[in-house]
Amino acid sequence: MKHWYLPEGSRISSPENQEALSSLAALERAMNNGTVLEAVATLCDSELCLHVELPCAHGVIHPDEAVLCREGERRKDIAIITRVGKPVAFRVIAIESRDGAPVAILSRRLAQRDYMQHLLTTLRQGDIIPAKVTHLEPFGAFLDIGCGISSLLSVDCISVSRITHPRDRLRVGMDLFVVVKSIDLENRRIYASLRELLGTWEENAARFEVGQTVAGIIRSVESYGVFIELSPNLAGLAELRGEGMEELRCRIGHSAAVYIKSIVPERMKIKLILIDSSNVAPPEKKLTYYVNPEATPHLSRWLYSPLGACKVVESIFDAPQ
Repeated sequence: MKHWYLPEGSRISSPENQEALSSLAALERAMNNGTVLEAVATLCDSELCLHVELPCAHGVIHPDEAVLCREGERRKDIAIITRVGKPVAFRVIAIESRDGAPVAILSRRLAQRDYMQHLLTTLRQGDIIPAKVTHLEPFGAFLDIGCGISSLLSVDCISVSRITHPRDRLRVGMDLFVVVKSIDLENRRIYASLRELLGTWEENAARFEVGQTVAGIIRSVESYGVFIELSPNLAGLAELRGEGMEELRCRIGHSAAVYIKSIVPERMKIKLILIDSSNVAPPEKKLTYYVNPEATPHLSRWLYSPLGACKVVESIFDAPQ
């Protein structure tokens, strides 16, 4: 499946992009066709113009053309400054000659406007799309879902296993797939979710067996036990192994070794015994997707809980007819 909307920087090395930037004639064709191109911004001058060095010309993006603003929204200069050293998507709106040298006048705003219109008219709730993490806040992660268009992935939608901050699961610059959670047409905003791609309770629990001792991450410390994450969408409650367990000094985010005492699908419970903990940071793991976006580009409904479970955990994307 080929996505027309891709995070900024995805097309910069493509043969089509490189060919369009290779000569003035090719650049003019791209201008006439309204083609979206990409290159790296090398400078932001005192007037907030972004400068882009193209193989065939010098490119300039004026501040009003550097970012798409919603109606009534003020332009944020930081959004321009922080593009320096990064790829920018743009359309060519004019080619001029200054002091005998060609200068391409570029617009990132127009490229983003076209992308946003495409997203709002073609995306549906439940569509699976590529994204890139651009910024992390305690309440969630901001994603580039195409041409620099931003989407919010709230912290509660990152995984079923609860985390205190998106950095517990994600990092800036990370490429990932997400599900379109909702589309706000009035405010032109798109919200994303990740947890539906990281497997159901049964799919995650199938990786473990009673009697195993496995590694996990401490996510919550309570008076009655410790919640240990075994995978992003699966956690269990660890009992304390007798007296003197305080010396384990359990801390949120620490690694832990746990013994699997029982697995109870109808209650979605995994009972654990805490064997040991360590303040060594757990190794960064690549996300495991249980949905193949190539084969399944859209989810109508996602049922996390096993059939017959006493609690139903699900996401419904397609409204019932």
